[in-house]
Amino acid sequence: MKPARLAMLTFCFAVLFLHAGAQNPLIRNQYSADPTARVFGDRVYIYPSHDILATEGKGRVGWFCMEDYHVFSSANLTDWTDHGVIVTQNKVPWVRPDSYSMWAPDCIERNGKYYFYFPTTPNDTVAYGRGFRIGVAVADKPTGPFVPQPEPIKEVRGIDPNVFIDNDGQAYLYWSAGNIYGAKLKSNMLELDSEVKTLGELPTKGLKEGPYLFERNGIYYLTYPHVENKTERLEYATSDHPLGPFKFAGVIMDESASGCWTNHHSFIQFRNQWYLFYHDKDYSPRFDKARSIRADSLFFNADGTIKKVIPTLRGIGVTNAGSEIQVDRYSAISNDGVSVDFIDTANRFAGWKTNFTKHNGWIQYNNVDFGSTSPKRIAVNAMSENGGTLQIRTGNYDGPVIAEVTVPGSGGFAVSKAAVVKAVRNRQNLFVTSKDDKKISVDWVRFE
Repeated sequence: MKPARLAMLTFCFAVLFLHAGAQNPLIRNQYSADPTARVFGDRVYIYPSHDILATEGKGRVGWFCMEDYHVFSSANLTDWTDHGVIVTQNKVPWVRPDSYSMWAPDCIERNGKYYFYFPTTPNDTVAYGRGFRIGVAVADKPTGPFVPQPEPIKEVRGIDPNVFIDNDGQAYLYWSAGNIYGAKLKSNMLELDSEVKTLGELPTKGLKEGPYLFERNGIYYLTYPHVENKTERLEYATSDHPLGPFKFAGVIMDESASGCWTNHHSFIQFRNQWYLFYHDKDYSPRFDKARSIRADSLFFNADGTIKKVIPTLRGIGVTNAGSEIQVDRYSAISNDGVSVDFIDTANRFAGWKTNFTKHNGWIQYNNVDFGSTSPKRIAVNAMSENGGTLQIRTGNYDGPVIAEVTVPGSGGFAVSKAAVVKAVRNRQNLFVTSKDDKKISVDWVRFE
């Protein structure tokens, strides 16, 4: 087989079969940020930016560094497929190829075409001026291939493009550059069709960026990250028109507990549930320019105001009991005797482990689907220097024991199995508890 043919087959295999987990962060094999989620057909697609670590001669060391974009999709919010690179800085005619500034994008469908909007720096400052411009790439499918337009959108300077199409078919483009701006788009989705309007009814103190506009029950929600104090929190304002005037309405998500300086987000409604997509620095706790995307459920009050979203590790989606259940992405955890840390600090994409050190220490993982037939066995990938015993429960941390797993003493992770002694079916909340005071580290559990 020719090398080129083999390379193409290898790439296609990766695109088809590279999956990410259901928990937060959603993407488990690379850094990702600034997620725009969209529902196209019966799937959810995420268009994030792609953080990489800058090195000498490749970006600005210690700063944001992005050279391309991937797209991910899922039919169930649990299994995410990486469809590979869709746009890269070296293949856009007007982009400076060494800019490494492919920042927060967006994508929207109109009349069977998919329009991907992205900000970056141009290669010709005489023609396009200094600073960021916003370009468009067009495709026939949400996964591409996307063909970049030869020039950026005229009269638009800034970052964080967002596109909204109203019920009457009028499209709008929003972006940020110190303030947040909006304008109508022509039906070709490539040119402005109105004067640029500064959306000036928002808080004036601190940085505002990353606009995302959506409509629900006749209310237009303009949402954006805002530095009220030291780092960004997500806020929103409402109006009865896509270009305002807007009235400040509240905070969607508080400043990150991790101290991540940025946040950037989007909203979708999928199968009658609303979701918020955002980012944090899960895989890079000491460097907030290498971020990871997350998602949590979103709810509204009866008057249309948004209930504040509390970030979770468990995230969204239902986990199949037959998959490797990462209990370290927990829904709740006991106050004593349980902790979570990286399996390998030199390779954080290897994930996390749950450390049990005290009798009755427990961790809770919600929404596990056992189906209509109870499993026969459970497998646990765990490590314990002196050996120990885990109990698997449902319902509550002191609920019925469905399995008891003995983990032998060893110097590394190994799979231990045990019988499921009490039938378990349908969707359940799962609890892993320690039977003794011996240290046991758990990577995952799986039912068979």
